[in-house]
Amino acid sequence: MHGQMMDSPLLITEIMRFADLNFPSAEVVSVTFDNPRHRTTYRDVFRRARKLANALTAAGIKPGDRVATLAWNDHRHLELYYAVSCMGAVLHTVNPRLFPEQLEYILNHAEDRLVFIDPTLLPLLAPMQGKIPTVERVIVMTSAASMPEAAKGRLPDYETFIADQPEEFDWPVLDENSASSLCYTSGTTGNPKGVLYSHRSNVLHAYAGCMTDSMGLSGRDSVLAVVPMFHANSWGLAYNGPMTGAKLVFPGPKMGDPAVLTQLMNEESVTLAAGVPTVWTLLLNHLRQSGAKLNTLQRTIVGGAAVPLSMIRDFYNEHGVKVVQGWGMTEMSPLGTVSTLRPDMETLPIEEQFKLRALAGHGIFGVSMKVVDDEGRELPWDGKSAGELKVRGPWVCSGYFRQDSSSSHDADGWFATGDVSVIHPNGFMQITDRAKDVIKSGGEWISSVDLENCACGHPDVLMAAAIGVRHPKWDERPILLVVPRQGCTPARDSVLAHLAEHFAKWQLPDEVIVVESLPMTATGKISKKDLREQYGQVLMQHEK
Repeated sequence: MHGQMMDSPLLITEIMRFADLNFPSAEVVSVTFDNPRHRTTYRDVFRRARKLANALTAAGIKPGDRVATLAWNDHRHLELYYAVSCMGAVLHTVNPRLFPEQLEYILNHAEDRLVFIDPTLLPLLAPMQGKIPTVERVIVMTSAASMPEAAKGRLPDYETFIADQPEEFDWPVLDENSASSLCYTSGTTGNPKGVLYSHRSNVLHAYAGCMTDSMGLSGRDSVLAVVPMFHANSWGLAYNGPMTGAKLVFPGPKMGDPAVLTQLMNEESVTLAAGVPTVWTLLLNHLRQSGAKLNTLQRTIVGGAAVPLSMIRDFYNEHGVKVVQGWGMTEMSPLGTVSTLRPDMETLPIEEQFKLRALAGHGIFGVSMKVVDDEGRELPWDGKSAGELKVRGPWVCSGYFRQDSSSSHDADGWFATGDVSVIHPNGFMQITDRAKDVIKSGGEWISSVDLENCACGHPDVLMAAAIGVRHPKWDERPILLVVPRQGCTPARDSVLAHLAEHFAKWQLPDEVIVVESLPMTATGKISKKDLREQYGQVLMQHEK
């Protein structure tokens, strides 16, 4: 017997229609190439999305065609999110921080027909001339008046592209499993792999992100989306905002500028900000140096890498801001867990609350997870048994775009994340390392994540990275690279003494190396691969 309920497809189109009717005056604020503070509303964003859909149709874009963006977070990018997906085409958000060879590979692999590009990113296309044959047109995301001189008369601008188009568009009723968007992994090993999202997966993911014990968006929020729109749908914020009527604030090309972020947060009454730890490390440092305060910010969602306990503590003690750590992957749309606290946890001493927030967090309904040993046997949720984390659910990829099979998926559909984890009895998951980053010394495992988080608690340390390097006796030993806080010089013995309060002697790094900066991946994470290439022989050289 079936229930007698209507069968309405879960479509991004319905998020757009709902927001247009219910929250037409909600604001979208952007920093753009041509305007340091552009203001618009959902009503106008969706009006322009209809014009854009007409322009795309006139340009020959059909359902299933891929349309690429090389763009920062702003209102035009948001218009593309809805126009492309809702007309049945596929929005391919390309990470401009990738290497030129990777960008070329991605555009060709996706067979993109159009590329929409921010004016600041135009130099990225120069090395690819004649090498991306499927790309028919490149549209610059600005107005004719603001076009860079080098592109004037050579490339069309966005505003002219949509200017003469009708303001009405007959959105098709799509199958909810139709592809809506495409995002490639950063490709630290081998070529990047494409993750093809559906309307259904994105709508379900948006529901999950709005739950109170998840990211908890509501119409009372003003949201600063620092996490890029080219990175896993900006963690769903481009859909969460319109779904709830939240104000969206986009920093455009200034997403790495702590002074601009501070100004945006205070002047736009931001209550929720989302971004990777490196952004917030720089922000906290700027706030200390400038003496500025965060007047309205209540919570920040931090993901992409482990959040140091010191950051959680500093945000709360210095600004009254709660850090909510999130964990996920491009392959998961990306939300998997969040570290929001349960009522009984909020009665614990504040330091115990900080420690819970430093974990990856509890699961979100819609994602199942388990930890398995080397033989694939499921391990207990005891907070001690470490193994590879596997997940599955309606917004977890079942394979990769144009790849016949995936070694990451087992016969039962579980996706192997590559993270080494434990799950505590209370359901909180803890990442102990990436499988490729865990340090094995004399047959014993040492967590690089734990070493880094602890090192960041030293008063002279701004950022830290722990890697395993070759050792003639122990196979591998940890070394620690630290970036000093301004005006400070972290002393080796002082850092080791700080770590010794939390780690056994054999777990302590053999070397503490002070560096000016740490290499970053295209998604804002510390590049352990580059560090291993540069420092991998340092202990072997000492032996000589």
